[in-house]
Amino acid sequence: MSEQTKHTLNPNKWIDLHSDYMFNYTISRVSNQDVAKDLVQETFLASLKAMGNFKGQASERTWLISILKRKIVDHYRKSNSIKGKSEVRMSFYEDGENNGKWIEERAPSPWDDADASIENEELKSALDYCIDNLPEKYKSVFILKTIKNYETESICNDLGISSSNLWVIIHRARVQLRECLEGNWFNK
Repeated sequence: MSEQTKHTLNPNKWIDLHSDYMFNYTISRVSNQDVAKDLVQETFLASLKAMGNFKGQASERTWLISILKRKIVDHYRKSNSIKGKSEVRMSFYEDGENNGKWIEERAPSPWDDADASIENEELKSALDYCIDNLPEKYKSVFILKTIKNYETESICNDLGISSSNLWVIIHRARVQLRECLEGNWFNK
């Protein structure tokens, strides 16, 4: 990013400019409209409280999304905790003859699939190996866009590339990753 570009916050326009994007981003990760709405709302509130921490180095939307990502992670941490699982299980029955009954004892226990866990670890190792072996520019663009979900404009400004160049790099990185994974994972 150039020295003279300093982004500013305008909370009066957050809902008009960013709420739809943030909701769509969230719903694709939590698959529940009510939870997605709550997380976006919590993000706006947390962002208002954290405005003093905004340094202007990222765009307003990038900054909001980074806060939203933390809210989504917190949501999953809570729902995967023992207390969170109990809360989810207790409120399962909402109508019918079991209305209001807690079903903690009837909740399905998680499957212990050791083979899948081992496979996931092996796949992660193979993927990490393949990403590490990408050319440096491909690696940095791929990580920023695909893994860290940075905005195209932000990446292009930071790296001094055009958006079309970014998408060419992403495509080439994916092709190389596919070839690497085919040789190091799928054909083992």
